[in-house]
Amino acid sequence: MPPVLAVSLFLVSLAVTLAAAQLFARRLDRLGVRFGFPEALIGLLTALAADGPEISSALFALIRGAHDVGVGVLVGSNGFNLAAMIGLSAVLAGRVRLPREVLLLEGVVGLLVTLLAGGMLVGGLSPGVAAALSALVLIPYLVLVIAGGRLLERPPDRSRSPAARLARALHEHPGPERAPDTQGNPTHHLLALIVFDLVLIVAGSAGMVQSALTLAGDWHVSSAVLGVVILGPLTSIPNAATAVRLGRAGRGAALVGETFNSNTINLTAGVIVPALLVTLSAAATLAKLQLAWLVAVTLLTLGLLARPGGMRRASALALIVLYFAFVVGTLVGA
Repeated sequence: MPPVLAVSLFLVSLAVTLAAAQLFARRLDRLGVRFGFPEALIGLLTALAADGPEISSALFALIRGAHDVGVGVLVGSNGFNLAAMIGLSAVLAGRVRLPREVLLLEGVVGLLVTLLAGGMLVGGLSPGVAAALSALVLIPYLVLVIAGGRLLERPPDRSRSPAARLARALHEHPGPERAPDTQGNPTHHLLALIVFDLVLIVAGSAGMVQSALTLAGDWHVSSAVLGVVILGPLTSIPNAATAVRLGRAGRGAALVGETFNSNTINLTAGVIVPALLVTLSAAATLAKLQLAWLVAVTLLTLGLLARPGGMRRASALALIVLYFAFVVGTLVGA
């Protein structure tokens, strides 16, 4: 494929993928409001919708045999998510805060899945063990998010027990600042449009990865740079745009839930599950360092969010600076 055609295909595919992902996320969000879903579940659905470009791009790269690119897309995307979704939101809104119980729930799940995926990629865990342990973490989490408001709300409303606070947080609904769902599309029309959006996301991701691999070969761009620095952040733009909207509206629970759910979905659907079907390439030294950085910055993000008053602007700026340092380190190491 000539470079000019590859560049054109990349730009068109990127535009189609990002536009379809944005519409996908908005339509799922509208369904959540229409059915009265709590914030925790809306955050999960939004993350699932906005993760389409990252997962599709990573899986297509794995199918093409570009394992380093596929894994790099998800590692780069997860690091970008922490900086752009939580960090940038805190900078624009002044701070991001949420109930400690929700932070503990979302943070522990996200951190454990990151550790399991990283352990598998560096050869410390077999794919079967990583998948089984991930299921032990994710199944109870999904039960809590979907039915937690009913399962845990038995203590009196005035109770200060952790179970009661977690129940109220999980069952929290969007505040009055949220725009109501006034559009009259029937539910089945929304579902049909969601399926169409998904088809566009997959097709756009395939074209984007195909053209990017062609250009990387012509321009001698390394797999680490292509996946971590280029495709990872670009495919995460829908997530970042949605997160900033949530952050500026003061919806910290949905914002943090979307961020950690996004990272968890990326690693589960893009790394752990595919490893059960194909043998992934052993992680190189640079990839191991990137995984270590991702674990460290995940812990740092949780620590900053756990501070009294949540993550404030100065801490968020430090998080963003760390991401740019990570990018520079990847460019130098490659």
